[in-house]
Amino acid sequence: MPRRIRNPLYQAMLLCLLSGCTVGPDFEKPAAWFPDEWFSSGTEEPTVASVPVSEPLNPDWWALFNDAELTALEKRVVSANLDIQAATMRVAESRAQRRIAGASELPGANADASYARELPSAKGAISLIGGGGKGDGGSNAIPLTAFTFPSFNLWQYGLDSSWELDLWGRVRRSVESADAALEASAAARRGTLVSVLAEVARDYLALRGTQTELKITQENLALDRDNLRLTRERADAGLATQLDAANAAAALARTGALIPQLEQQQAQYINQLGFLLGETPGALSAELMTAQAVPPVPPRVPVGLPSELARRRPDILQAEAALHAQTAQVGVARANFYPSVNLTGNFDLQALQTKDLGNWAARTYGIGPSLSLPIFQGGELRGTLKLTKAEAQEAAIAYQRTVLNAWQEIANALIAYEAEQRRGVQLAEAVVQNKRALALARQRYKQGLVDFLQVLATQENLLTAQQQQADSVTTLALDLVSLYKALGGGWENTFPVESEGLHEKGPGDKMP
Repeated sequence: MPRRIRNPLYQAMLLCLLSGCTVGPDFEKPAAWFPDEWFSSGTEEPTVASVPVSEPLNPDWWALFNDAELTALEKRVVSANLDIQAATMRVAESRAQRRIAGASELPGANADASYARELPSAKGAISLIGGGGKGDGGSNAIPLTAFTFPSFNLWQYGLDSSWELDLWGRVRRSVESADAALEASAAARRGTLVSVLAEVARDYLALRGTQTELKITQENLALDRDNLRLTRERADAGLATQLDAANAAAALARTGALIPQLEQQQAQYINQLGFLLGETPGALSAELMTAQAVPPVPPRVPVGLPSELARRRPDILQAEAALHAQTAQVGVARANFYPSVNLTGNFDLQALQTKDLGNWAARTYGIGPSLSLPIFQGGELRGTLKLTKAEAQEAAIAYQRTVLNAWQEIANALIAYEAEQRRGVQLAEAVVQNKRALALARQRYKQGLVDFLQVLATQENLLTAQQQQADSVTTLALDLVSLYKALGGGWENTFPVESEGLHEKGPGDKMP
């Protein structure tokens, strides 16, 4: 009967030998803070036409603008954008790294073959047959001159294998870290997609806003031409001076000077959209040059529930995966303090002539374990452990910062969206009143009751108000884009989690 093992240390080591241990801390998902309800500007009963509501968020949020051209661009950019393609390659790289890490879980085997022409040294180990091993060889020594040491051929081929017994979980922690790194890479790709989708919407809406301002400027340019005609007619009739005509001509030139700048902005936005879609400059001009108004925002803006943010926003998912990877690395560093055991084996056929290599008597083999125990590493192991712990703590801080930054962006986006609507209402009223003032000023000028400078001032006020209103309409649409980017929408239907294939190992891996 074997003696019962009573020593707890021996019992723990035996348990590790039988089942394998995994040292180091186990990862626990960090608790993500979220508010009970969405943020607001703090104003009482805000009267706005478009209201965020806690309804399920539509991943294709750009469809809320009800703009066919915008929807078409968003669909095209997913497959055409070069940043998304590069992020996809980084996911493939992470998947390859995971496969490399996982290879250590399985035994490694190699086939080998060799040939050598050998000549034993007469002064080497074989010289021992010429004496007793001490002094001059003794009285029974056989003179070395009686032996001839011919060279010979040595042929050999076979298999050798090795396998690390993962007693302390070093390999398992490495694979766990690689899995988490792959998840972080996939989340980073989603983040790239969210950013690109938002950038397409921003550039498209800014383009339409520029085209609206260009239309307003051209309308005011027509008014300036009419003013110049009117002042010249009155000057020719002796009802006004040439000063009025000069002021009207100057106003016409100032308004006309705005058009080249707006046309430049229009061309640049079109080129930027082309770049996002992987097109050359000017490729989208025929498609986008026709002016259209900025699409209106919807009356209801679904934003989901606050508790869903941590599972939707890619940067939070990436920070969580990075924390997981660093936590697993602590286990890898701790496992390096423990002995490593490898099983090695080889089976070869060895012969002096090739015809004998198929003979069973030519076999040679060896099998057995090898043990390596770190004794003195100059503090390297302890330094590595401290480093990995510090990196894990840094990753935890980065996660907290990412969550806090996400809520700050959402709060700011909601406040900006509401405030811009209230600003737009005031600017719309300013445009109405400036149009009325201009009509009255022109009428009174024709009657000779006011000078032309008052007409010019009134028209400049109208142009400014119209430009500000157009800018407000564009800004409101851009604020909605910023809100949905902050919410992390726009990737669920494109790269679903279940299709990522994070743990595929076969040669038929497909690119994500």
